[in-house]
Amino acid sequence: MSDLTRRQALKIGAAGAGGALLPLPWTATANADSVAPPQVLAANDLALWYDEGAGTDWLRGLPIGNGRLGAMVFGNVDTERLQLNEDTVWAGGPHDPSNTRGAAALPEIRRLVNANQWTQAQDLINQTMMGNPGGQLAYQTVGNLRLAFGSASGASQHNRMLDLTTATATTLYVLNGIRYQREVFASAPDQVIAMRLTADRATSINFTATFDSPQRTTVSSPDGTTIGLDGVSGSQEGVTGQVRFLALANATVTGGSVSSSGGTLRVTNATSVVLLISIGSSYVNYRNVGGDYAGIARQRLSAARAYSYDQLRTRHVADYQALFGRVTLDLGRTSAADQTTDVRIAQHNSVNDPQFSALLFQFGRYLLISSSRPGTQPANLQGIWNDSLTPSWDSKYTINANLPMNYWPANTTNLAECHNPVFDMVRELAVAGARTAQVQYGSASGWVTHHNTDAWRATAVVDGAFWGMWQTGGAWLSTLIWDHYLFNGDIEFLRTNYPAMKGAAQFFLNTLVTEPTLGHLVTNPSNSPELSHHSNASVCAGPTMDNQILRDLFDGVARASEILDVDSTFRAQVRATRDRLPPMKVGSRGNIMEWLYDWVETEPNHRHISHLYGLAPSNQITKRGTPQLFEAARRTLALRGDDGTGWSLAWKINFWARMEEGKRAHDLIRYLATTARLAPNMFDLHPPFQIDGNFGATAGIAEMLLQSHIGELHILPALPPAWPSGRVTGLRGRGGHTVSITWASGAATEVLVRPDRAGAVRLRSRFLTGTVSVVDTADGTSPRVTRIESDLVEVTVQAGRTYRVSSTGVATPTLEQSFTNAGITNDSNTNVGNFDGNGASLSAQALAQAGASPGSTVSRNGVNFRWPNVSPGTADNAIASGQTIGISGTGSTLGFLITGTYGAVSGTGTVVYADGTRQTFTLSTPDWYGGPQSGATAAVVSAYQNRPNNGRQATAACVYYVGVALQSKAVTQVVLPNISARAAANVPTMHVFAIAIGS
Repeated sequence: MSDLTRRQALKIGAAGAGGALLPLPWTATANADSVAPPQVLAANDLALWYDEGAGTDWLRGLPIGNGRLGAMVFGNVDTERLQLNEDTVWAGGPHDPSNTRGAAALPEIRRLVNANQWTQAQDLINQTMMGNPGGQLAYQTVGNLRLAFGSASGASQHNRMLDLTTATATTLYVLNGIRYQREVFASAPDQVIAMRLTADRATSINFTATFDSPQRTTVSSPDGTTIGLDGVSGSQEGVTGQVRFLALANATVTGGSVSSSGGTLRVTNATSVVLLISIGSSYVNYRNVGGDYAGIARQRLSAARAYSYDQLRTRHVADYQALFGRVTLDLGRTSAADQTTDVRIAQHNSVNDPQFSALLFQFGRYLLISSSRPGTQPANLQGIWNDSLTPSWDSKYTINANLPMNYWPANTTNLAECHNPVFDMVRELAVAGARTAQVQYGSASGWVTHHNTDAWRATAVVDGAFWGMWQTGGAWLSTLIWDHYLFNGDIEFLRTNYPAMKGAAQFFLNTLVTEPTLGHLVTNPSNSPELSHHSNASVCAGPTMDNQILRDLFDGVARASEILDVDSTFRAQVRATRDRLPPMKVGSRGNIMEWLYDWVETEPNHRHISHLYGLAPSNQITKRGTPQLFEAARRTLALRGDDGTGWSLAWKINFWARMEEGKRAHDLIRYLATTARLAPNMFDLHPPFQIDGNFGATAGIAEMLLQSHIGELHILPALPPAWPSGRVTGLRGRGGHTVSITWASGAATEVLVRPDRAGAVRLRSRFLTGTVSVVDTADGTSPRVTRIESDLVEVTVQAGRTYRVSSTGVATPTLEQSFTNAGITNDSNTNVGNFDGNGASLSAQALAQAGASPGSTVSRNGVNFRWPNVSPGTADNAIASGQTIGISGTGSTLGFLITGTYGAVSGTGTVVYADGTRQTFTLSTPDWYGGPQSGATAAVVSAYQNRPNNGRQATAACVYYVGVALQSKAVTQVVLPNISARAAANVPTMHVFAIAIGS
């Protein structure tokens, strides 16, 4: 990116790949007669397909890749364009950006921050701590291979597609009565891009092929069937481009002839053509660009030519499917899938298209396999696909959100090998970042990386203090090591990567300082990406995200040292330091505080919600472990709103999945699947293109189906009503478990668990509330099963066995299982007769006095309810807010135990039957206090209720039974009245305690 372009990006607040740009509108019109091509149906609809070429629009091209090589395939009739990338072709070359002036200024910067002189601190950072250069270097294109075929006039039956099951892009059309086909893939085993062109009439293929590039290049014809493109990467930020590259394209023809001269390849009257493309780069590592790039390109081309096209394709498909085929997802199919992919995106919010979510999920997996393989560079901000020398945000690695998000689906969707490039990068950053720690932080030990890095493993502060003064980039990347170990249990992996984790922790042991007012150990200076807490001021001390990341880092490195039996003194120091970090706090708005102090963000709907790192991807905020923080996280999401850039929406899918709110998570998928947030080729749009939204969406869908972050496998924790039936196979859970799930009518019917390690596995699911059956599928034996909670069981398992888990006589869901927004209010009124004074709800203790004990069964009018098994003093009710509840059963009555606050409350709900029919009903209740009111029967009358500080008021409390007559058929869902999002002072609110179906 040129300095001018960079400054423009900074001006709009986009330096961290997070700023908002205007959407690029595009449209697509449905065809009433559209039918998916046979090739798409054969791929089980796991294909992107279109009925016209991409033209000149890069965002309509189809991506292929093998981790190192990437290409965008345009599929036009007259001209095929393959836009080419190689993952080490970056601007500039090896350099050390560390700024030796930084350490001397650090005490004054910290003093200014502590004195609340934040903008002055930022000015001093910009003057003394910025890297040299002040920006990082861009990932760049190699260039294009263009095949010119002549006029497209009269072409028909044009289809082009990307088959995700074979990682192959195909273009089909008929011209002058001849059917033509092009097929192209990027082979990982053979490290070439291969294309075959065929026609159903002999000697019908004619074209010329040429390379072009915006780089400094020369073209050549090395031999009579090959053309070459020899170039060097661009200079940027005052660093001379030093990466040499050579691209070669070779043609082999059946029938006809091929020739090459002056950099032009000519194919004449061929019946079929095989085109092989090889690219070599001089990049060896971030310190060495002296590799034999020409020898690499020639050797790989020569080796690939020893195979026939069919052999190359067979090797490619086998290699690819060994990864892609590990996970399948079936959400059902509707006629919406018969439309082209661009139409499906454009109309997604107005049609029922569950298969699109499966396609989006698998597209993310496809992109990760195609852009990140062992031995390659990690997937950058655009994976490996970029057609520019000056891409937005340099298409580098933005660590404060984007790079970690790229790899969220690696473990959960069974692509662990694709994670390896990140760990290679972390080990390199630990070396480069040690230099930055020494010269910019007063000879600090360990290593540090700030909010961005690039192919040169630059670790200094860049882009300006407002965005770049964030210390915990290396810390976040190091937490990925521990999380990866939790999935695979590989001691040697942990041993190899432990030094990097340790170094990241050592830096903070050296550099954390005491916050003078609160006394906690904090980072200073830092920021909460990329948001100002006061006008034009982001720099601060101890932002919440930093504390959460460091808590994870310290916990992980301490546990790793125990497992490896090393560094006991260091371990004790880490744990002592962890205990001095600031705790998470709830602010005056009921939200998680983003900073040490209860400041209000200057942009209420900002794309970053960094302080909810503790909810996802971390596990520091959980529904059952930290209910108060969990409700504050919900409030935080409500305050930020559902809008956002593409990657921000993807993160929110993960947030709502962790909230166990399937409908809200699915709403975010729908917000993402629009023409403003997905390109016609399904690339995520910030805008412009950023691939992290694709990866984040895939990870979020996995989290909706399986969660494992709190030491248990939670089955279908956030299944949305839009996916009432389906099946997923091959998901991975922490602890080393491969999980497959089948569900119907919104509830699991069968779960298969295959553990890597012997021991005990805990399973949580609504469907486990009945009688649980666990069987070893190999011999039919039953392992030991222990019930821990009503919906949680523990199973003793052996490594390598597969266990089938099913349940009979499924019990009615309890409140905690059915409702995902159970919460208390922010009402500060503690007068007699107020249900939720200052956040105190009708307590479990009070209910017990009236015979409703936590976890017990309450019968009213022939309907049996299970009362919430909540801890004393915690929330025991949900707020009706239009949510959809999955509840299965057939009976004559749908029963509710409800109450209303601040007067009578009434609203319209809906029963959804298994056959798709719907029945509306009115759910109403009088105010809760006083004796039983007319219009309903008192279910519970309590003589007192809890108040703040366990105070009691001698006021009767009533919970009412309301029954709704049902039709004699199976129920799948109930949509509650949309009365209020949450209880608040002086707001009529309906509290729902339990629902059940009675005979």
